[in-house]
Amino acid sequence: MNFTKMQGLGNDFIVLADFDALPADVSEQAVRLCDRHFGIGADGLVFLLPSSQADYMMRIINSDGTEPEQCGNAIRCAATYLYESGLVDASVREITIETIGAGVQSVQLELDNGRVDRVRVDMGEPVLQGLSIPTTLDADSVVDQPISTGGQEFLFTAVSMGNPHCVIFVDDAVSLDVGVLGPPLEKHPFFPNKINVEFATAHRRDFADMRVWERGAGPTLACGTGACATLVAGVLTGRMDRRAIVALAGGELMIEWSEADNRVYMTGPARQVFTGTLPQTNFILK
Repeated sequence: MNFTKMQGLGNDFIVLADFDALPADVSEQAVRLCDRHFGIGADGLVFLLPSSQADYMMRIINSDGTEPEQCGNAIRCAATYLYESGLVDASVREITIETIGAGVQSVQLELDNGRVDRVRVDMGEPVLQGLSIPTTLDADSVVDQPISTGGQEFLFTAVSMGNPHCVIFVDDAVSLDVGVLGPPLEKHPFFPNKINVEFATAHRRDFADMRVWERGAGPTLACGTGACATLVAGVLTGRMDRRAIVALAGGELMIEWSEADNRVYMTGPARQVFTGTLPQTNFILK
């Protein structure tokens, strides 16, 4: 089985394009393939499948075997892979990709000497209604809601970008230990489907640091939907403008929440790391 390893700001994925549907044992294989000692090593698998609504469908399986609704870094990796592997025509500058959580998303490619330099994704409209995110809070929006864990109290803003996010603004997100605070917040009773947790510091209205604990993957170097949720939360809490850079451990994303159409746009890079072939004696996808 051939695979390509891709990364978007260090959030890395094993991309597989030779399937018509998800394998029956995909969760078990994701755990094995994503293992960084006994497998290839990645934050998740990305399957590019046929779609009746878009150029391709993207399905993501986290390193723990669970399936998230959407992933911003993964969709940039998917679009870059589709173009650079020749699965879409070389004249194409826009690709549509179907996701299970955010519907069909439009992805624009910015090229440099024939290679994909940056990818701009229409991430859709943010969902703010508490029950729809979902949280257990029946409110039109969940903004600066108190939440406690480990004897500490924070204020969080909840946003769905096709997947659920809990954004917490702190004095120093870079120094915070997300490995300690992330797990209990991910599983907090407020969040019936668990949640991605972002800690952010808005240094200016157009720049914020963010660190993330991803549901199903743990601490990662970047989270595209989390960066989008952070900007939305920053606007809702009066900390940020509608267009700003969100700096993650793996690099920066430009995020814009458009007043014209209420949609969030994410721009950033994605790169191929290497290609390879899995021996059937080690990994057999059924």
